[in-house]
Amino acid sequence: MSLTEALITILLGTAAGFINTFAGGGSMLVVPFLIFIGLPANVANATNRVAILFQNIVSVGSFKQKKILDFKTDSKLLLPVALGSIVGAFIAVDINEEIFRKVIAGLLIVMFFMLWLDPNSWVKANAERAKVKNPWLRHIVFFIIGIYGGFIQIGIGFFLLAGLVLGCGYDLLKANAIKLFIVLFYTIIALGIFFYYGLVDLKTGLILACGNMLGAWIGIRFSIKWGAKYIRYFLLVILLIVAVRLYFT
Repeated sequence: MSLTEALITILLGTAAGFINTFAGGGSMLVVPFLIFIGLPANVANATNRVAILFQNIVSVGSFKQKKILDFKTDSKLLLPVALGSIVGAFIAVDINEEIFRKVIAGLLIVMFFMLWLDPNSWVKANAERAKVKNPWLRHIVFFIIGIYGGFIQIGIGFFLLAGLVLGCGYDLLKANAIKLFIVLFYTIIALGIFFYYGLVDLKTGLILACGNMLGAWIGIRFSIKWGAKYIRYFLLVILLIVAVRLYFT
């Protein structure tokens, strides 16, 4: 990797870390660039997880420090997502994802309209308004989300936010904190599988991680300052951009 490529990687990582902290989809900036500089698609997908790991260590630590995240009470959904991520990571080792991307793009558009037309369900915490009351069904939903997260990191934040807000009744700020905690946990597992298959370019991943950590540090401070209402606006914009990009890529 040349010096210019390293600097661009750090800049893109910073933008991705900021976006991922608010919503998700930051990997849409990073993975195509890693492919552009010569990494195979599955290696780019795996290498990106190194940056995601360090990004979320910063994010989770910050939310914990601000007392928005409580490891004891907010860890209930870790297991189903982690189990799903193991399945997804094995799928990601060698698979054609073009059709899958278009399906995901369609789901993100649906989420965009849900977020736009029903803002109260996303901005205000209300456990009574949670759509999924049965804890077993909730675990199945998050297991499926985990499969997607293990398969491809791009867009996982959106689905976790939807599950946490609509399924569990959290507001967007609290859901964001739990989302990052969950992603940190299953990323460790997925990375282990990718390392086993020799798919991680560690040097590139660590360079990228420098940017992601900086972006996460900045993003956390803005998200706490602005609160759930402004996170919703940011999420609407990113959802639309990522959905269009996924569909036409």
